[in-house]
Amino acid sequence: MSDVRHVLVLPDRDAAEEVAGELADRFGVAEEPQLVRDALAGEDDADDAQWLVVVEDPSGRLDSSALDAFAAEYEGWLEAP
Repeated sequence: MSDVRHVLVLPDRDAAEEVAGELADRFGVAEEPQLVRDALAGEDDADDAQWLVVVEDPSGRLDSSALDAFAAEYEGWLEAP
């Protein structure tokens, strides 16, 4: 089975940091999620950057729809694989 990686897209850094912190509590994610700043194409303004929370799921046990609903609480979404 190949490793599964989930990417949650959040509107700002604060939301991304909160989501990253909550993942362990809510989903039992053992590995620290990776936060990545994703500047929107063609945007110079740093305020227009989205933040990605990359979650490694080597056992493939995380539920995509639950992750999507969780991200939605922070005005984000789960990126389709």
